[in-house]
Amino acid sequence: MSSLSDQNPKNIVNMNMKLDDRQRRKLQHELKIYMEQYFKQRLGKGVDYTKVIIWDDMLIIRGERFLTEPEIYIVETSAGREVVRAARMKVAQQHAIENVPYFEEKLNAKVVHQSYDVEPENDFWIHVMVFDRILTE
Repeated sequence: MSSLSDQNPKNIVNMNMKLDDRQRRKLQHELKIYMEQYFKQRLGKGVDYTKVIIWDDMLIIRGERFLTEPEIYIVETSAGREVVRAARMKVAQQHAIENVPYFEEKLNAKVVHQSYDVEPENDFWIHVMVFDRILTE
């Protein structure tokens, strides 16, 4: 299996072309697989549940059940939640640095705003990106 950095992403979206429903679902699935491989490769543990939504001018990626067994134990205290949250926010920040260019190339659009958050007490994370154009029909 090639590493994620060796993959040459093909643009599904031509300049200013909007995704129809079939293309949107296909790309959502491709990005879901990509994200699962990314986290498994980077962290050694994948996310148990990943959902990717492309809607209007946004790409939303969310994951559930990503904490390791030691992290689940640590999160049981409020101080532990903050430690795990801080560590996982660093992971989310690195994910954004590494993957926003990939998403921009894949969608042929520029991210103009993004936000990500981690809720360790709910074993949940989310990354929301707003692009400079409408992506879907």
